[in-house]
Amino acid sequence: MTELSSTETRQAVVLVSGGLDSATTLACARDAGFELNAISFDYGQRHRFELEAAAKVASFFGVRRHITCPIDLRAFGGSALTDEIDVPKDRSDDEMSDGIPITYVPARNTVFLSLALGWAEVIGAADIFIGVNAVDYSGYPDCRPEYVASFQNLANLATKAGVENANHWVIHAPLVSLTKAEIVQLGTKLGVDYSLTHSCYDPDSDGQSCGHCDSCLLRLTGFAEAGLTDPVTYQ
Repeated sequence: MTELSSTETRQAVVLVSGGLDSATTLACARDAGFELNAISFDYGQRHRFELEAAAKVASFFGVRRHITCPIDLRAFGGSALTDEIDVPKDRSDDEMSDGIPITYVPARNTVFLSLALGWAEVIGAADIFIGVNAVDYSGYPDCRPEYVASFQNLANLATKAGVENANHWVIHAPLVSLTKAEIVQLGTKLGVDYSLTHSCYDPDSDGQSCGHCDSCLLRLTGFAEAGLTDPVTYQ
């Protein structure tokens, strides 16, 4: 990730879900000297606690502007996060690393990045940050470095800004090669308040994390391996 000079301030659009990874990514963009614009998505997910967390995280970092884009992926379904399908619980490391889980939302990151790209072009930002991770990524194909590189190439081919200015777009994925423990350590160093974040796929009605879904298990393992205590409340 390229740091800016002290005399240069550039706009960045950061995808903010309200989870641990996106909060850390927002911190990385701020640390690199970008002026922050946050985009979140109300896509028909199982609960709204992550959107509430996204608003808190964006406010904590003092973003220039935070928008929440509505797009109802329930129209497609096909995922435990957008359909009447049970969220898997208490899976082993081997089970989580075996194939693509039912919590994968078809083409979600492609949809989200495309919308972020459109907004970035309007506000004059050339840099987009996304908190994908290929180490503890639960088998999601749109969290791999080759996917990020391919989308960057697409952005430079398919937009006015990309055509008029060669290699205009940069898609930053600062966490893509980090373990969850390394992400927690990095975010802690950069001052992230993880008590504001929400990662659970299947919280209770009060927003307390289940502690048993893949996302909770990966998060808890990350904090434990980092030698830290997760500040969110679990059932």
